[in-house]
Amino acid sequence: MHVQTYDLKQSNVGYNLGVIGVALVLAWIGIYKFTPTEAMLIEPLIANHPAMNWLYNLFSVQAVSNMVGGAEIIVAIGLIVGFKKPTVAFYSGIAAAAIFVVTLSFLITTPNTWKVSDGILVTNFFLVKDILFLAIAISVIERNKPQK
Repeated sequence: MHVQTYDLKQSNVGYNLGVIGVALVLAWIGIYKFTPTEAMLIEPLIANHPAMNWLYNLFSVQAVSNMVGGAEIIVAIGLIVGFKKPTVAFYSGIAAAAIFVVTLSFLITTPNTWKVSDGILVTNFFLVKDILFLAIAISVIERNKPQK
């Protein structure tokens, strides 16, 4: 009797699921950025960020949110296209990593992000999830790095 084995080291299931998950979340949140509700929710994050607050001197709260959302949607599409086009994956991975580094930096730049609750230091956990997304973006970059 022959038993077929499955080599998990050669499997792409986890990687593929991770990339699809990141693309789905980026697209979903990117679409939501086009709403006034999300534009207002991200305003304090951007207004308190030293590398981004200048945007409100040039554009409205909604326009800035739309630009961020548009970038997120484009990166999400690039990650999916990247399954067939490694160069697109590589650059989309870099863009995704940049998005998640900026999002994580809000933990430092936004006032009152950290607090003590019941003796435990807590934060806005919706920002912390981007540590995992950053890891997946780095995996995309590593897997699709152009060969020399």
